This record gives sequence, C-alpha cells and structure tokens, in this order.
Amino acid sequence: MSTLQYTNYPGTETNSASFHYSQAVRLGNVIKTSGQGGWDETGTVVADDISKQIALAFDNVEKALKSVDSRLSWEDVYAVRSYHIDLEATFEIVTGAFKKRIRSHRPVWTCVQVGKLGIEGMGVEIEVEAYITF
Repeated sequence: MSTLQYTNYPGTETNSASFHYSQAVRLGNVIKTSGQGGWDETGTVVADDISKQIALAFDNVEKALKSVDSRLSWEDVYAVRSYHIDLEATFEIVTGAFKKRIRSHRPVWTCVQVGKLGIEGMGVEIEVEAYITF
C-alpha cells in the first residue's frame, strides 16, 4: 500500500494547525480534498458576495489539487460534492463554474442543501476527488 500524502496550500496552515485537518490527501493516483470555501489568501470568507465566494471556492479547489501536484486541475476531477446554505441562490452559479472549469467531461456530482457550514458566513463548500493520469 502506498503512503498517504497530506498537503495544504498557502493561507490554510493556521486552520490546519488549529482544527487538525489537511486540505488534500493523495491515495495512490486518487486525490481527495476537504471542503473548500470562499475564503481569500488570508483565510477570510468573502461573505457579502456569494458569486465571488463561489469563484474563490473553485479557485481554492484548484489550489488544493495543485498542492499535491502542480499539473492537477479541474480537468482531473471526476467527483464533486457541494454543500449549499441556500441552494436556490447558488445552484446556477455553481453549474456555470463547472461549465467554465471542466470542458472535457462531466464529473459525478452530489449537491446538498445544509443548515450551516464550518465557517461563519460561508454559503457554499465544495469537495472533490481527482485522478492522476500522468
């Protein structure tokens, strides 16, 4: 069995240390991320603009993937789980981001509305699985 490789990207080290978790893990050729939200480089959630928050969450997914291998991107993602505080307000924005970031295929997707996410002010959290083919 291969060794698990846990990674974080710049700006997430404080939460990693405080809450004892990592942003991504590599299991052989499979990468799994923790939920990525709409926080900026300082870890601050951009709570006042849900479109910007979703764009940042998608950027943070890519950062988590690249923390494992710089060649990884959304094109390597085969599974997505998204958690929404207000599904009606965010569903179309997330769908649009998929269409923009993943052009070569359509990953499997589980989409759930929840009552609360781990960080105050966060409206969406996105968790992915990717496969390394190179």
